[in-house]
Amino acid sequence: MYPYLASPIKINKLEVKNRIVYPALGVFFSYDRKLNDRYYNFFREKARGGAGTVTVGPVGVDFIGSGFVVLSLAEDEALPSFQKLTGIIRDEGAAPWIQLFHAGAYSHPILIDGKEPIAPSPIFSNYSKATPREMTMEDIDEVQEAFIRSALRAKEAGFAGVEIIASGGYLITQFLSPLRNKRTDNYGGNFENRVRFPRELIEKLRIKLGPDYPLTIRMAGNDFVPGSNTDSETPAIAAVYEKAGVDAINVTGGWHETKVPQLPMDLPRSAFSYLALNIKRAVSIPVVASNRIANPEKAETILRDGCADMVSLGRVLIADPEWPKKAFEGKADEIRPCVACSQGCTDEIFSGRPVFCTGNPRAGFEGERKVVKTDSPQKVMVIGAGAAGLEAAVTASMAGHRVTLFEKSDDIGGQLFIAGAPPHKNELWEFIRYYRAMIRKYNIPVRLNTDVDMEIVIKEEPDHVIVAEGAEALIPPIQGTDDPCVYSAWDVLKNNPPLGKEVAVIGGGAVGLETSLFVAEKGTIKPDTLHFLFAYEAEPVDRLRELMFKGSSNVTVFEMMPKVGTDVGKSTKWVLFGNLKKYGVKILTNSKVTSIQNGTLTFETEDKTERMNFDSVILASGSRPVKKLSNEIQKLGIPHSIIGDCIAPGKINDAIHGGFMAALSI
Repeated sequence: MYPYLASPIKINKLEVKNRIVYPALGVFFSYDRKLNDRYYNFFREKARGGAGTVTVGPVGVDFIGSGFVVLSLAEDEALPSFQKLTGIIRDEGAAPWIQLFHAGAYSHPILIDGKEPIAPSPIFSNYSKATPREMTMEDIDEVQEAFIRSALRAKEAGFAGVEIIASGGYLITQFLSPLRNKRTDNYGGNFENRVRFPRELIEKLRIKLGPDYPLTIRMAGNDFVPGSNTDSETPAIAAVYEKAGVDAINVTGGWHETKVPQLPMDLPRSAFSYLALNIKRAVSIPVVASNRIANPEKAETILRDGCADMVSLGRVLIADPEWPKKAFEGKADEIRPCVACSQGCTDEIFSGRPVFCTGNPRAGFEGERKVVKTDSPQKVMVIGAGAAGLEAAVTASMAGHRVTLFEKSDDIGGQLFIAGAPPHKNELWEFIRYYRAMIRKYNIPVRLNTDVDMEIVIKEEPDHVIVAEGAEALIPPIQGTDDPCVYSAWDVLKNNPPLGKEVAVIGGGAVGLETSLFVAEKGTIKPDTLHFLFAYEAEPVDRLRELMFKGSSNVTVFEMMPKVGTDVGKSTKWVLFGNLKKYGVKILTNSKVTSIQNGTLTFETEDKTERMNFDSVILASGSRPVKKLSNEIQKLGIPHSIIGDCIAPGKINDAIHGGFMAALSI
């Protein structure tokens, strides 16, 4: 399966067994710059899963450029721990790589003991919220030497290759960018001067590492920041890199401060492969495509179409380290998906916490959370086939228990169908695809259309019961919620009924805002239509943009609190709010709805009572636990677990992780 993806490739004189790269991703498993068992276990599974190269990083070359939350190879004392890690990766059959890192102006002062960050020019950074000190010639020499010393240590530690980071808005991109580099010496101004720092660094590294040692670079295909480098300029930068001595180029997207989504669900799968092709046209060395390459079909297509020579699978291999092995064994349907939710990875990084994965309960806990085959199989009854119950059923089956799954509706999935309905959220349905495959693999009996009661539990005679009843829509205490024009957000997202021209959404949490987008998108043109109209110049560009964002309903959100979206993740909130603005969704805060009558909403603001007329009203006031069995099961004296939203409504990771842990505890 996937012959191009599985084929070997040479980087310099090193042959790598396949075209899959696990790239450097910060995971915050330590706060002392050192490796530990959590890192060892994490990278062992990445290598064991079948990736051709496994990149450790980012790894700082000095303190001022990385701080205390990034791994460091700035001192000789770090060598033994990195030698241990490369041994682990090699023993599992992958080529260990390392990414050397300097943040430049992106260094947060709080992470570098309050010191000033350094950068090409003293320009305030929107990312670190600090103004760096302009680098002197001595600073430039010292940073280049720090890279060289760390690279030599990496070679001594057993890494098969070294990558330097020239993407993300970090130091090298700051030298390259006319937006951030305002120097008037030989390192600023025209293109030749701005590219001087990375060119010199590569040339020096090539001399010190030797001609045969693989040296690669990760670069931005487009900074996606107004005033900085675009994909018109980056091919020339790549050509300089190749001439200076790099052996492969890993192409990613823009800076962390870009307003173009780089990782969440809004970014279509493999959408940035065009950036890799743009660079590939300019060089003759291998090029790696990155960002949202979710499944083997997409990866193979990128290679077949000549867009790149390799693919980077970052968060995808956190969600399932065995992605390569499953793909090559013809088991792609068993790949646990990365749904690009950003909740366990990017949101955690932005909050300074260790990375986990919403859909993979073992990610970051590889040493502790092991599924061990039981010596005493039990008969397990799992009630509820939402995310929590599905994970519990699959994990218990993996552990060797005899599991039967019960579901009151006519299909598995529960609230996953609702959660995946809003625009750009369809990726969540990949969980259903995965659980269907695992149910088949472990031959788990599923009894649909079965509303389990105590009598059924007694009749089944289980050794252990896992209750995952889920939740139901919460009806707020507002007069008139039984008005014919009123729907719940669950009704709208699940059944997609026709709605009127003027639509009100009561509730400004994540569900309310995503439901608002769902409604606002109804009637807009879809990508294939947009492509047709654009290709044939059937409509002016401004009209096409209008048709993309103007649908059949005008949406107004009512929120009684001062802010909306307080339960939305940090890394995706700006994307959600931007989309609400594009679709013209009106948001009223400090507005408490008190009644609904024939479509007329009465609501209280801070100083007055107002009324507005709507054709349709949607209640998005949250959910409440269903505790029909939860409150009764203990009466039977049967060992049991209660998981998911029937404890308290939570996020998808609460459901999946809770189901996993309940199964482990049997």
